[in-house]
Amino acid sequence: MTEATAGPALVVGLGNPGPEYERTRHNVGFMVADVLAERVGGRFTVHKKSGADLLEARLDGRKVLIAKPRTYMNLSGRSVAALARFFSMPASEVIAVHDELDLPFGAIRLKLGGGEGGHNGLRSISQALTTKDYLRVRFGIGRPPGRQDPADYVLKPFSAPERKEVPVIVEQAADAVELLLSMGLEPAQNQLH
Repeated sequence: MTEATAGPALVVGLGNPGPEYERTRHNVGFMVADVLAERVGGRFTVHKKSGADLLEARLDGRKVLIAKPRTYMNLSGRSVAALARFFSMPASEVIAVHDELDLPFGAIRLKLGGGEGGHNGLRSISQALTTKDYLRVRFGIGRPPGRQDPADYVLKPFSAPERKEVPVIVEQAADAVELLLSMGLEPAQNQLH
């Protein structure tokens, strides 16, 4: 797919609304969406029909919708499906940016489809789109230490050493989204992995 023939894409940063969740591991998707918004010099506005903060822009010559659902993570699919319907967007053009327990902290990986690995945001999107075949930008947060419950771990802020690295990794994840948009999945994976 070349830039000239590529249709619009929907990039959805996953997270939870509210200041108490702002700096948590579960909100890396929102952080990446904010960086992409800065890069295009745009601002999010409320898209009433979907219940998401939305920004329409061009990124690497391609029309892109950048969204942050205003619902809690486990209900993200409602907003994603509403946006996909409203903009007549196939699931194959949806890119979910999310935290990933099964990757070491700081690893960024791209994939199409697959399981949700217990991630409630992905489960909600898969159910709402009625398919698992959408793109994912996976932001590694690592496994919780000791016997800490993963559900508690993802809602905690990054550790002090991690916090120093998070801004750089968020930028790398935004770069990965741009690679995916401009090159397609396999070439972007080859360059990134």
